[in-house]
Amino acid sequence: MDPGMSTADTGRWVFDAHLHIIDPHFPLVENNGYLPPAFTVEQYRRRIATLPVRGGAVVSGSFQGFDQTYLRHALAALGPGFVGVTQLPATVTDEEIADLDAAGVRGLRFNLHRGGSAALDALDELARRVYDVAGWHTELYIDSRHIPEVADTLAALPAVSVDHLGLHRDGLAPLLKLVERGARVKATGFGRVDLDPAEAITAVVNVNPAALMVGTDLPSTRARRPFADTDLDAVTRAVGEEYRDAVLWGNAAAFYRVPAPSDV
Repeated sequence: MDPGMSTADTGRWVFDAHLHIIDPHFPLVENNGYLPPAFTVEQYRRRIATLPVRGGAVVSGSFQGFDQTYLRHALAALGPGFVGVTQLPATVTDEEIADLDAAGVRGLRFNLHRGGSAALDALDELARRVYDVAGWHTELYIDSRHIPEVADTLAALPAVSVDHLGLHRDGLAPLLKLVERGARVKATGFGRVDLDPAEAITAVVNVNPAALMVGTDLPSTRARRPFADTDLDAVTRAVGEEYRDAVLWGNAAAFYRVPAPSDV
């Protein structure tokens, strides 16, 4: 890809594998004293209007706890191509999981970095249960320096991904070992990581090009800087022409079980 070319000009589809919808009409809970400003479906649509985003994953944040009402509303408003990643208590029933699956939820999140999700001791049992009931994968917001503490548990799960390139350069080695064992990685949140995104992206693709997924992390709550369109350009330059389409769309669409845009 020409370094001067914008992703918005390529005509390639983008699956936004990590976005947040924050609607104050639904319950919000302060997390470490933080309550985010609104970022509604309408605001998200305006922000990505110039980008070739044709689907994505709405991810529950620490400040949304176990509330599902905002997520159901967001998925209904966003329509085909968009799915949900939610947080659930260990007490959730199989029937509740199946009902959320019917509403478009496709993943379970454990927020080990900021909290708001089920506790780590529920990880193995709950991750396996949502997979058995609905085929969901599990997503982790974790500082990759802590991956060795749970590496064997994570590697044994049916399907797992790690947010924001694992956050820290000192955790890249254990992150890559997890990729070798089947984990996926989101190239997201460049304004919140303590690493060189291009270096981490290249390293992940060198291990398994099918592991990498891209996302905006909009609205980039608590990040040092918000998402910029040029972040997508940086990803495409790092992965090269050979893997561009897979990283921008195919890998995530397969992981989240979303059809191609021509079928949406």
